[in-house]
Amino acid sequence: MRTFLLLALLVAAGARAEVPADPDAVLDALHARAAAADYAGYVELFTEDAVFLGTDATERWPMDVFRGYVAARFATGGGWTYVPQERQLAASADGATLWFDEIVVGERMGPCRGTGVLVRTEAGWRIAHYSLTLLIPNDLAGAVVEQVRAHEAGAAAP
Repeated sequence: MRTFLLLALLVAAGARAEVPADPDAVLDALHARAAAADYAGYVELFTEDAVFLGTDATERWPMDVFRGYVAARFATGGGWTYVPQERQLAASADGATLWFDEIVVGERMGPCRGTGVLVRTEAGWRIAHYSLTLLIPNDLAGAVVEQVRAHEAGAAAP
């Protein structure tokens, strides 16, 4: 958490942070740079062929599309804030790929789970895949499914 706060302070002060060498710090930087609406710092954390999956079914963004979304959002001066609460990392046998899952709490979306893949590149660790999902308690899932079905039915109506 100290790394997250330090990165947030550096970004807020206008300092250009390098891509961290530690994969855990890369994910902390992802959240700090999004909160600071640091476009260049944020997108440099991803591989060129990365994919970002948002919480909406329409949000499957290859990097070339995601960059445009991020640029437009950050141009307003605001990003998004997700605060990591816990994180798990698992490495491939050769240590060149890491899978992660993390619980993050967002201002608007509340508790979410981020999952993804980090790959070691010549330039350091980069995010190749990130997926953000809402955490819905099982006891509430049936009601949420019904709301989604009603929403989709209404959207399909003329």
